[in-house]
Amino acid sequence: MKMLYQLELSGDDAETALRRFCEIFPYQKEIVDYSRFLLVGITRERKSLDEYIEKASEHWKLSRLTYVDKNILRIGTYEMLHAPDVPPKVAIDEAIELGKKFGSEDSKDFVNGILDRILKEYYQKGVVQNNEG
Repeated sequence: MKMLYQLELSGDDAETALRRFCEIFPYQKEIVDYSRFLLVGITRERKSLDEYIEKASEHWKLSRLTYVDKNILRIGTYEMLHAPDVPPKVAIDEAIELGKKFGSEDSKDFVNGILDRILKEYYQKGVVQNNEG
């Protein structure tokens, strides 16, 4: 989450953000590997993720969302659509927890609503397949 926020503000590439984060904070290999998966994937798929989020968020343009909420939604959407070993409901629950921890008072409900709509409109209808790793 913090690295996506950093990418949003600095314009760094995913590997640079991950390297800088690891220089400052202690880490475990599994965490770094999954962070890399998310950072690289979200960076690569950002345009399509943002399209899913905008379509699911009636009356909200992506530019109006806080960096925190936007990146939480990107993480949840990416995991639902591109992480085959993460059940969609788990991706949503984890995103809600991020909203509670890092977002505003309304973030958890907003995140839940958007990701639930993406799940129903795209994932469950087979518009996208959760089979990419």
